[in-house]
Amino acid sequence: MKKLYGTECYIQSAGVKSDLEIDGFAITVCAEIGVELSRHRSRSFDEMEDWGDDLSSFDLVLALSPASQRRALDLTQFYHIDVEYWPILDPTGLGDARDTRLTAYRQTRDQITQRLTERFGPART
Repeated sequence: MKKLYGTECYIQSAGVKSDLEIDGFAITVCAEIGVELSRHRSRSFDEMEDWGDDLSSFDLVLALSPASQRRALDLTQFYHIDVEYWPILDPTGLGDARDTRLTAYRQTRDQITQRLTERFGPART
């Protein structure tokens, strides 16, 4: 999102749980399109609030899994925030060979990019 739309909007990445380390396959396939993830750390919705992000200040939550959709709906029930669920392929654990896994991660990356441009228009950066 940041690569496509820059500072046009405020973006935070959060999930149901905090894994801290980003998956190496995700780092690799995002680097292919110029997105640096090696220093990125995932955090949970709860950590997001603990670190000072007020959920009520957001307009939209994009949930990429049923679990994140449920958690987002629970957290935003008292706010006027849209929650959209985008059923995106979860590539973790798909395939045994490195090339097979990278292909699955690329498909996921490309699905997300396509959904973003369908929802928000062409890249502006």
